[in-house]
Amino acid sequence: MQPSTKKRPLYGLIAEFDNPSDLLSAAHRARAEGYRRMDAFTPLPIEGLAEAVGFEKTRLPLVVFIGGLCGCIGGFLLQYYPNVIDYPLNIGGKPLNSWPAFVPITFEMTILAAALTTVFGMLAMNGLPTPYHPVFNAPRFEMASRNRFFLCIKARDPKFDLKRTREFMQGLKAREVSEVEA
Repeated sequence: MQPSTKKRPLYGLIAEFDNPSDLLSAAHRARAEGYRRMDAFTPLPIEGLAEAVGFEKTRLPLVVFIGGLCGCIGGFLLQYYPNVIDYPLNIGGKPLNSWPAFVPITFEMTILAAALTTVFGMLAMNGLPTPYHPVFNAPRFEMASRNRFFLCIKARDPKFDLKRTREFMQGLKAREVSEVEA
């Protein structure tokens, strides 16, 4: 039986750089050129790279606020329903809805729900866990965890044209530009 010679679809083009300043300037130039769907891979954090590749504000704070609000309301109702509606006990002439007594559990439920929403919201919005990513098959990509810097322009970018994008990336002081199959 013959091995399949059918080529897999293209994920994008990846360029390898020797230092962080070349990567940062390449990301700025690609953004200025009109590319919007790109990603950078580095062995260390680079200040300003997130803005250069186009990361904008996230909706995570809103999601965390809504999760905390649900926890707050849930914590309060968790105490209000049994004490006021389901099994009311009048002890010492205190009102059934003695809300100051409900504050500690309401606060703790707010924090718990906000924390859980933060963790799971962050994982969902980042698309994690990702045990496999197409750039793992790029030549020399294992160097991204040591001393090389990579910029990937994705094929789903509206401006992506294989020939023109390859020429553009080769003009960015890239050490090597290669195709990444999906």
